[in-house]
This record gives sequence, structure tokens and C-alpha cells, in this order.
Amino acid sequence: MFGLIGHLTSLEHAQAAARDMGYPEYADEGLDFWCSAPPLMLDQEITVKSLTGQVIKGRYVESCFLPEMLATRRIKAATRKIINAMAHAQKHGIDITALGGFSSIIFENFNLKQIERIRNIRLEFQRFTTGNTHTAYIICRQVEQASAKLGIDLSKATIAVCGATGDIGSAVCRWMNAHTDVQDLLLIARDRERLNALQTELGRGRILGLDEALPQADIVVWVASMPKGVEIDAESLKKPCLLIDGGYPKNLDTKVQAPGVYVLKGGIVEHSLDIDWPLMQLVNMDAPGRQLFACFAESMLLEFEKWHTNFSWGRNQITVEKMEKSGAFRSSMASNRS
Repeated sequence: MFGLIGHLTSLEHAQAAARDMGYPEYADEGLDFWCSAPPLMLDQEITVKSLTGQVIKGRYVESCFLPEMLATRRIKAATRKIINAMAHAQKHGIDITALGGFSSIIFENFNLKQIERIRNIRLEFQRFTTGNTHTAYIICRQVEQASAKLGIDLSKATIAVCGATGDIGSAVCRWMNAHTDVQDLLLIARDRERLNALQTELGRGRILGLDEALPQADIVVWVASMPKGVEIDAESLKKPCLLIDGGYPKNLDTKVQAPGVYVLKGGIVEHSLDIDWPLMQLVNMDAPGRQLFACFAESMLLEFEKWHTNFSWGRNQITVEKMEKSGAFRSSMASNRS
């Protein structure tokens, strides 16, 4: 059985979702309540069927984490949410569980691997995967396919990766360096030391600030959180410009609007058959019966393959070879959406 650990995008979103999913007693609760709320496994079992007729079952665990916990410095509450959700999934016998959205970021940034025991449960980390390998792979394929549709020749194009030193961002850079003949690669991130290390590893790439890099880019891969107060001037972007929104929540399409600027929701896959679940309706997928986050899809792919292992784990450990393997897995389940 596969598992999915997720969370909602804001306090307001959580209150609305609680009401819609039949938990009206939670609908008016504030942030303090959500900080203390335990993880919740939804009653409905998820059934996914492949085109070959193979059927797998899964469960969704709502961690009750909200991004406001980080914004208001409730770090302990945030980390506790993720660890408790992992313990909850393991306690229910789930073989491989994906950490979705901020779950994987919190796990890596706060080094939660040091916490091996939760009450009477010793966490078996091989049961969990961040899903970042499949997400990075899908984003790269979206870049390749969407750029071709827009008439952007990668051999003459400049790609800016915002969040280049993160787990997904660094993987995207490696893939673009190894699998495409992209002309120029712009590396954007806050940590200069990590940027220098990535540049050395790639043997190429220019390190630039956001304001300097974006007007030069034919393609922007955004895989970082949007700093408070930062805005993208759509008029300063090239036309055409392809912008892949690989962050969470995916809202750049509402913030960057201009003729010739094409915003694509990155890291979204589409299954060939319907999945009977309410989850993707909550995050406003265009086709909620078939579309899902690629990180979630990774746990499904691993379950289809009966390979219960932490396929994506650790910071900046995603290799091109693993991304290729992720792509080979997905032929049994999903097609990328571009």
C-alpha cells in the first residue's frame, strides 16, 4: 500500500476544506488549533489502476501543517506535524509514503532524520520518499515539450533556475546540463557557497541575482518559495517567455500575467484513468480525477513496482540516472502534462 502525506496551503484553505470534507467543527478554528491538531488519515481508500490492469491501494494522511506555522516561527509545531504524520502512516502499515509540498522541505531543512523514535514507534525511513526525483523529472520534460510548442530553441535559449541549489532545482540543472544543448544556464539562489559548488559541479552556469537574471531568460524554472514582498515584473520578461511554476502553492499564473508570458504549473502529472478521490479537488486541479502532484505519483510508481524504498532522500542527491529511472517507471502509470 502507498501513502501520501500532505497539507493545505493556508489557514483559510484549511478551514474551507474542513467544512467541505465533513469536519464543520474545525472550520472556524484558528492557527493555535491547527498547531495542536494530530494527523488525520482520511477514511476513503485510494484505488489506482494502470493501463495494464494492475491495481494498487493507498491512503492519504493530512499532516495538519500550515505554512503560517513557519511564517509565525512555530518551527517546533511544523516539525512535529511531519514526524507525527510519518509515524501515523507507518503505524497503519503503509509500505511507501511520499512527503508532499512543504513536508519534504521541512524534513530536509530541519534534519528530521535525527528523530528516529516517536513515542513507541521507531521510524523506518526506507518507508518514505520525498518524491522530488519524479517532480524534477516531470519539470524537465515540461521544459522540453513546452519550449518546442512555443518555438523556443533550447540550443539558443537561456534557462534561469530560481532555487537552483535546492533538491529539485539542482536536479533540474543537472538534467539540463546532461540531456539538452541549452545555450546558457542562469543559477539563482540565496546561498552563494552552494551556488559556487553547483557551478563547479556542472562546469558551467552563471550566478546572477533575480532582477538581473529574469530579463535574460527565455525559460524560467521557479522551484523556490516566493520571498515576501518580491514581485516579478512581467513586462521585463522576454516575449515569448516560458515560466514553469514548480513551487507550492502554484500561484504564479495569477501574479505574472502579460502577453507572450506562458505560465505552466510544474510538477503535475496526469494519470491515464480516473482516480476516485477528493484530494485534487481541494487544490483546484484542472482535472482532479486524473491530475496529481508528481511527488505523490512517485510513491504510486514505487508501489506499482513493489520497490518500497526511499527513492528520493537527502539534499541534492538526485542524479540524472535516477531521474531517467523515474521516467521509466512512469510509463506504467502516468503521462506528463504540458
